[in-house]
Amino acid sequence: MGRLRHVLIAVLLISIGVLASWGIGVFDGSSASSNAGVSTDNPASVLPAAAVDSEGESPPYVDAEIGAELDSEELVERVAPAVVSIVTETVSYDWFLRPVPQTGAGTGVIISPDGYIVTNNHVVENAQKVTVTLSDGRTLEATNVTSDLQTDLAVVKIDASELPYLHFLSNSLEQLNELDWVVAVGNALALPGGPTWTLGVVSNLGRSIDLGSGVVLHEIIQTDAAINPGNSGGPLVNMAGQVVGINVAIASNAENIGFAISTDTAIPVIESLIEEGQVARPWLGVSMLTVTSAIQYQYNLSVDEGVLIVEVFDGSPADEAGLEPGDVVTGIDGQEVNTSEEMRVALQAHRVGDQLEIVYFRGSEQKTTHATLVEATS
Repeated sequence: MGRLRHVLIAVLLISIGVLASWGIGVFDGSSASSNAGVSTDNPASVLPAAAVDSEGESPPYVDAEIGAELDSEELVERVAPAVVSIVTETVSYDWFLRPVPQTGAGTGVIISPDGYIVTNNHVVENAQKVTVTLSDGRTLEATNVTSDLQTDLAVVKIDASELPYLHFLSNSLEQLNELDWVVAVGNALALPGGPTWTLGVVSNLGRSIDLGSGVVLHEIIQTDAAINPGNSGGPLVNMAGQVVGINVAIASNAENIGFAISTDTAIPVIESLIEEGQVARPWLGVSMLTVTSAIQYQYNLSVDEGVLIVEVFDGSPADEAGLEPGDVVTGIDGQEVNTSEEMRVALQAHRVGDQLEIVYFRGSEQKTTHATLVEATS
């Protein structure tokens, strides 16, 4: 059974600009690392909100609106058949370089009749073998696994057909409210006999959490529904049985603080992993800082709000657009940006190849330029 490792992370309370240091337990996660320093527009968890197939239609597992509320028996009956147990096998080596087999456990949620399953990257990361146990007792080995480290999401494929699957509620951050009831479902502690169910409420919407090792998850749902080792990768569902998030982490030094990756992030990542086997993210090519009174004084800026460009990477879209260190960006495509986080979100709301209008100050002079986003490299 997989271990629950505790790592020290920073929970970024974006909505009120407060930075609090909390302990977060990430199931089978990595150790903590410091991420202090300059923000960049490199790969992040926010992708374009619209996830569509080649014909411009939403995937069949995506619902645009909240469904009818179910009673507890109906909810379990609808959700349970599409929740699976995932067991991984990895090999480490002891001091004498002898192989030591290890196993881990997590949860997945079926999203298609032909065997596509969503889980967390940290559930399947570095696994030599991934085994899926269905609700009917069948055990199948994964035929393919694609992952995205930056969002801690993965898609596992098994050779099966006519499987029950769950529906994801699109734009869950907009459609949910604080104190809405939600249920966390998963293979808690890898206990036999089916998934564990815990009931709670939405505690907050749009959190950002730093998992360490350079991985920051954005657009996170906070809940007080109990999430335990083995729940990782399982669904957080509303009372209509629709998936609103994928369970990912807990605050280990607090009570009843759990986190789930919202469908705002999950749906486009899932579609990219299925169709392309990877996630293509747009890149501008700058390092940046939020302008504060201290930053304004330090850099002798003429403006007191905006995003200071600290570095422009050679040959990047920003470089070709004429941006320079010391410029202060105040707008992206007509959208005002006052913080590096707002600029990151504005950039990641676009796709590779999109051309942006960028409004910025150079000294006291306001200027406008255009940049065409390219794909970020890992």
